[in-house]
Amino acid sequence: MEYTNFDYNECLETAKAFHGDACSGIKIGSRMAIIGLEAIGIADPKGSDRKDFMVYVESDRCASDAILAITGCHPGKRTLKVLNYGKMAAVFVNLKTGKAVRVSSKNKDGDTVTTREMIDREPRGDDYLTSSDEELFDVKEVAVNIPEGELPGKPARIVTCASCGERVMDMRDVTVDGKFYCVPCAFKEQRYYSEKN
Repeated sequence: MEYTNFDYNECLETAKAFHGDACSGIKIGSRMAIIGLEAIGIADPKGSDRKDFMVYVESDRCASDAILAITGCHPGKRTLKVLNYGKMAAVFVNLKTGKAVRVSSKNKDGDTVTTREMIDREPRGDDYLTSSDEELFDVKEVAVNIPEGELPGKPARIVTCASCGERVMDMRDVTVDGKFYCVPCAFKEQRYYSEKN
């Protein structure tokens, strides 16, 4: 396993330091980060290329921490988007060239397996060093349409919710009868919290 711009062991140490250990998710996420960055032409993710790309992760598990630590992308910088689909996958997008790739972990187990079965079958330790990228991952070029409200930088728009009075940034508002509302006020049934009296 050789990469042009990245050393796997150095990247793994970076991810381990951020996450707290080098579990299987950190090992696989480290490789996903390297593969994605190289595929879209990003050689210096925390330096000269830091504003040139974004990453969409499809899980809120350990691999996402590895990708965050190695790429330098963060939700607060609007360069890391977490779409929790429960998948070991990530899309890397070069904002300058438009090139995008989706890196996903191959499912060698077939259909549904229990967590215990998955852990027992999961590659361990040196398997992540000896297995090829082709054995572990599917890498596909994809097209990503990034709406203005998703791009890094200053907020595309800020409005005030007509109901709660809170600010709503980046076109996350809903317009009803010509008034702006936040999603929790517009769709109370979708609100993840409830107010106590």
